Amino acid sequence: MSTTETPGDVVVHTEGFVNGAERAYAREKVGHVRRFAPGPVLYARADLTAHADPARERPFFAKAEMDVNGHLVRARVSAASMPEAIDLLADRLRERLERFAHHLESKHLRHRGDTSAWHHGDPVASRPAYFPRPIDEREVVRQKTFAVHEMTPDEAAFDLELLDHDFYLFRNLETGEDNVITRLGDHGYELLESSGKCTLTGAVASITRSSVHPSTGTLEAAGELLDVTEERFIFFLDPDSGRGRVLYRRYDGHYGLIVPADEHPGPND
Repeated sequence: MSTTETPGDVVVHTEGFVNGAERAYAREKVGHVRRFAPGPVLYARADLTAHADPARERPFFAKAEMDVNGHLVRARVSAASMPEAIDLLADRLRERLERFAHHLESKHLRHRGDTSAWHHGDPVASRPAYFPRPIDEREVVRQKTFAVHEMTPDEAAFDLELLDHDFYLFRNLETGEDNVITRLGDHGYELLESSGKCTLTGAVASITRSSVHPSTGTLEAAGELLDVTEERFIFFLDPDSGRGRVLYRRYDGHYGLIVPADEHPGPND
């Protein structure tokens, strides 16, 4: 069963058993989030899906899409109940709208004459060169990924562009694995994953699955590999937790370590 409603400016589409109260709740929540958009909202849509499969741990899916003055902002979540999914969706959509607003503001400031800034689309030569710091002086600066929720590769590509990063560590909504998405040329992206089980059909962004899979290894081993290669970053899996790690070159000559946002520090951190 599939129904579509257009109450006001929010379109609500449902699949499976979704009752009227849940449709109204989604309409209310998505409508409320509209006020955080950094521009006129040309349309807003919510898709609610209830799967009947009892084996699914989180059988309720909610997606939202909002056209903010010609720019599409999307969010997708899954949960154990539809009300929970709608609440999570509203939080995720608000987060993406606020991030989009920050991106627009940063872009505006760059265009005011800050010629030292660079962003996606600039020639590679405009990016600052890596400082040739001696190997024995390099330190590792640890930080958590900006991806605080599970997301699709499409959403990760969107965040990568908003944050103006070259790569992005995130937890895949479909597989539950830590993945990395990175730029592939001027218009596409490459997905690095362990199992190769993520289905990329239906992705809006042009995403290619990488033939390279992360290996399990230590931080020291990843550092040694960066020391002797020209790689920008190394994506690897921690041998104790199995979680993803990205060790990358910082422009100051040190190394940066990206770890999952939901991971608790270990005894040596």
